[in-house]
Amino acid sequence: MGTLALAAKITHVPSMYLSEFPGPNFGCRDAAINGHKEIDRRCRALGVDTIVVFDVHWQVNSEYHINCGPKFGGTYTSNELPHFIKNMPYAYPGNPALGHLIADVANEMGVKSRAHSDTTLELEYGTLVPMRYMNADQHYKVISISGWCDWHDLTESGRFGLAVRRAIEERYEGTVAVFASGSLSHHFADNGRAPEFMHKVYDPFLEQVDRRVVELWEAGDWKTFVGMLPMYADKCWGEGDMHDTAMLLGLLGWDRYAAPVEVVTPYFGSSGTGQINAIFPVTPLPAETTT
Repeated sequence: MGTLALAAKITHVPSMYLSEFPGPNFGCRDAAINGHKEIDRRCRALGVDTIVVFDVHWQVNSEYHINCGPKFGGTYTSNELPHFIKNMPYAYPGNPALGHLIADVANEMGVKSRAHSDTTLELEYGTLVPMRYMNADQHYKVISISGWCDWHDLTESGRFGLAVRRAIEERYEGTVAVFASGSLSHHFADNGRAPEFMHKVYDPFLEQVDRRVVELWEAGDWKTFVGMLPMYADKCWGEGDMHDTAMLLGLLGWDRYAAPVEVVTPYFGSSGTGQINAIFPVTPLPAETTT
C-alpha cells in the first residue's frame, strides 16, 4: 500500500539555528543546514507526504509514544540551551491517521505503544530544527516519536522501528520518510568550556569510535554495528541511549540490513558531540524480519 521512500540519520544541533544570526557563529553550520536541504530535495522528488521523526529530545519512561496531533504551531525556546534556540516560530500539519496506524501495528507486535492525537503535546527541537530547514512551507505532514527511552531495550526499539515500516507499507496510503534525529557520541563540553568545543568532539577516543562507526556504516557492515550498539551507546554517551538509531535499523532490517549509507554532511564536532547527516538506502526487508 504505502511507501517508505527515504530513511536517514540526521543532526539537530541547536547551533544550526544560532548560525543563522549575525555574530561570531554566523554561517558555522551551513554544511549541516545544506545537508537538510538536500534531504528535503530528495524527499520532494520521491513524493513524500509525511515525515516521521524519532526525536531523542522527547524523553519517556514507559512505553513508546507517538505525537500525531492534527497540527503543530507556536514559538519555541529550548529549556536546555535557551541562548542557542529562542523565540523560534514553527507551524506544521500533523498526520493523526498514520500515527494511530503505527501504534496499532506496534501493539499487535507486542510493543506497547500509544498514539496521541487529541493532545497538547508540543514538538521538541530534535523535530523542530530539521523541519525548519526542510518544511518551512508546510509541504510535509509531521509525526514525532519519542526517541529518548530511558527504561527501554534497544532490541525492543528495533522492533518498534519495524512496526513503523509495516504500518507504512501495509496500512498507509501514502509516501513517508523517516529520520533518526540524534547524535553519534554525545558528551557535552564541561561547564565553562563550551566555547572551546564549539566545533570539536569532547575526547579523541569518542571521535575515533565515531569515525570507525561511520566507516562501518559506509561499508554496510550492520552486523558488526548492531553487535556493538549497546556498548557504543553506553560508553560513548549516545544521545537518548541511541534508541533513535535502533528504531531506524529496525525499520530497515536490523543486523540483516546490508546497504551502505550515503553521507550527505560529513562527520563534524559540535559542542563536544559527534554529528552527521547520512541517508540509509531503503531496501526490501529480509524475509521473516523480526529484529
